[in-house]
Amino acid sequence: MSHMGLLYTKLYLDFDPEEWQQTSNDPVVFKARKKDIFLDIEDTSHRAHRLVFKQGGTVGVLRVSGRFRITWDEDDIVLQR
Repeated sequence: MSHMGLLYTKLYLDFDPEEWQQTSNDPVVFKARKKDIFLDIEDTSHRAHRLVFKQGGTVGVLRVSGRFRITWDEDDIVLQR
């Protein structure tokens, strides 16, 4: 059984259309077009996170009370630091 990852950030994430395809608007979901695509995220506590995704890995983005809720399936991650 896979687990979901979760981070909150106040900063908007830029999903490069060469690397990410938006697959849903409600909820907003992006899918990695290539292998080893990464996102650098600064959480609400100002800690930096780098998530590296497998090809086909997905990221959910939901705006909640002035911040963004970022979710992913841990099985889609190659590296997290």
